[in-house]
Amino acid sequence: MWWFVKLDALAILVGMMVIESWGDCPSSSGRLDVEEICGRGNRRSVARPHSVSITEFGAVGDGQTVNTVAFQNAVFYLQSFAHKGGAQLYVPAGRWLTGSFTLISHLTLFLDTGSVILASQDPHDWPLIDPLPSYGRGRDLPGRRHRSLVYGKDLEDVVITGGNGTIDGQGSVWWHWFRNQSLNYTRGHLVEFINSKNIVVSNISLLNSPSWTIHPVYCSNVVIRGVTVVAPSESPNTDGVQPDSCTGVCIEDCAITSGGDAVSVKSGWDEYGIRVGLPSAKVVIRRITAQAPASAAIAFGSEMSGGIKNVVVEDVRVFNSKIGVHVKTGAGRGGYVKNISVTNVTMDSVLTAIALSGNSSSEHPDEGYDPLAYPVVRGIYVNKVWGRNISHAGSLRGLEAAPFEDICLSNITLEVDDASQGSKWDCSNVKGASLGVTPTPCRQLQNLLVLVLPTRTLTSQ
Repeated sequence: MWWFVKLDALAILVGMMVIESWGDCPSSSGRLDVEEICGRGNRRSVARPHSVSITEFGAVGDGQTVNTVAFQNAVFYLQSFAHKGGAQLYVPAGRWLTGSFTLISHLTLFLDTGSVILASQDPHDWPLIDPLPSYGRGRDLPGRRHRSLVYGKDLEDVVITGGNGTIDGQGSVWWHWFRNQSLNYTRGHLVEFINSKNIVVSNISLLNSPSWTIHPVYCSNVVIRGVTVVAPSESPNTDGVQPDSCTGVCIEDCAITSGGDAVSVKSGWDEYGIRVGLPSAKVVIRRITAQAPASAAIAFGSEMSGGIKNVVVEDVRVFNSKIGVHVKTGAGRGGYVKNISVTNVTMDSVLTAIALSGNSSSEHPDEGYDPLAYPVVRGIYVNKVWGRNISHAGSLRGLEAAPFEDICLSNITLEVDDASQGSKWDCSNVKGASLGVTPTPCRQLQNLLVLVLPTRTLTSQ
């Protein structure tokens, strides 16, 4: 058990318990089987006994011919092999223009070297679908939303992979409509899976999404590995990977540059997320290189009303970003963010290294949200962080009605720009402890950090 104690209480604790360590914050990795979660993708990356090329269905890879019907017909044909070991849709080198198309279970979409799936910029090629139950409306606008370019619902055993082929959302026209407030419906994502399980996305590049890039929602057993995500820093809301009300997610060995958060864990929006009540849990984020000039490299929320728990973040490189690690929530969200472990993070040229924000919920789906639905933020553990060219070490601001508790910082060295304005740490309505943190954190976190264990067990609980 971890205790945050003041020095005058230490003698009492020593009489009752055995002190094991004065060192790091606790880690969720001991409670999660990290290798089991991330190893599932290896078991699913097997060859399919049946394979067809998109060219067999009349597709033309000239970057001008619209191939939506070819993709739809190919997937329809492959349905007959779904329960015969599955099938593969092979996309060779070329520029394959298409509108939105749906996937099926037991399918591998394979993008060979030099292949580019190009998204149509005609909104009519992006069909409209109902909003997600945990959001209650489109994220950009009330009402329905455009379907993602590559879409799957109620599926299992789906792989999108290849020889580093590319899916290009050609999102510039959508970004223009968003800025000019001329959208008719919420923008579609680049890849979205809904209520699906055993999903792998690996060894491909995803560029210029109209909105969020990879969005698994209500899914389980998801692996995102070896993926490159790129969108311009000024492109609005082009977050990289967004697990949303998902369980058992591994995001590893990815390079992400985005106009939103590089990786953001979510679980629904205000009263709709509370009503659905599906948390994101057992999430592993590791070996990520992230650049998020307009937002955060690693984020939690702000749509977190179904809860977020048991997340491990480790071995992350952050550069040229607004925020390194960001927990964002606020009044009206409800839900919780708890048991989050962040370890081994290096940062370079980051405005704010660590942020916990209780005032990040200015947007609500409608007037039906409860302003007294306060979030619970507890058990945020940040270990072994080094940063240079940092403008602000941290901003940790909870809610007066719901202070953030059990915040632990240890072994953190941030080279903060002396020319930056204001204090190096900004804290209010937070409780926790710290050890080995430079610059010295705010007084709310200056309790001693001691790991104390019952004398019988000598194991953390």
